[in-house]
Amino acid sequence: MWPEACALCAAATPDDRGICDGCRTDLAWLTHSCRHCALALAPNTATTVCRHCQRAPAFDRAVAACHYDEAMAWLVGSLKFRGRIAHARVLARLLTERLASTDGPGCDLLLPVPLHAASFRRRGFNQAERIAHHLGARLGVPVAVDGLRRVRDTRRQSTLSVAERAANVRGAFACDRDLTGARVAIVDDVITTTRTARSVAAVARAAGAAHVMCLAPARA
Repeated sequence: MWPEACALCAAATPDDRGICDGCRTDLAWLTHSCRHCALALAPNTATTVCRHCQRAPAFDRAVAACHYDEAMAWLVGSLKFRGRIAHARVLARLLTERLASTDGPGCDLLLPVPLHAASFRRRGFNQAERIAHHLGARLGVPVAVDGLRRVRDTRRQSTLSVAERAANVRGAFACDRDLTGARVAIVDDVITTTRTARSVAAVARAAGAAHVMCLAPARA
């Protein structure tokens, strides 16, 4: 079989990692971050919770693999806007490696952030769902393919201010699935202000989820 090409530099890779050893070494791994929102913390601080989550934790646990730098922006952006579906596998593998180094609890179900039906028709796929399926296969955790819906076709979060992002996704999701007592993990491509994932977490908790995590390959 021909070797695969690195998603970042196109060099041949000897296995299915999707990124060569050199590019993997150069990735901006997020090694010290808030345990509740994955915000990067100063490497020399002993705290594991940012000042915002000390007052109101975003999630029970949050993990991101890397900082959202140029390399991760290329991987995520090419997946979302250029249809490079293979990048979903690469991103899921990076997240799996990061999860292996954490002390967080496991989960019973992965909840990919859903797209509205109109957005799905325009893009043809849900990038969060593609990442979640590869992640679930590696972790041995099922992915919720139904029951969680985006009921409003919201504006793109990256085009909005922090205040506008909160309003944009407020009431945008619904959950028809019984999650009583379940430990669930919301899966997205990038954690930025956490507003989208918080909105999903709210409906998951309302459906009975006992523990809500947030997972993403990158943290902005």
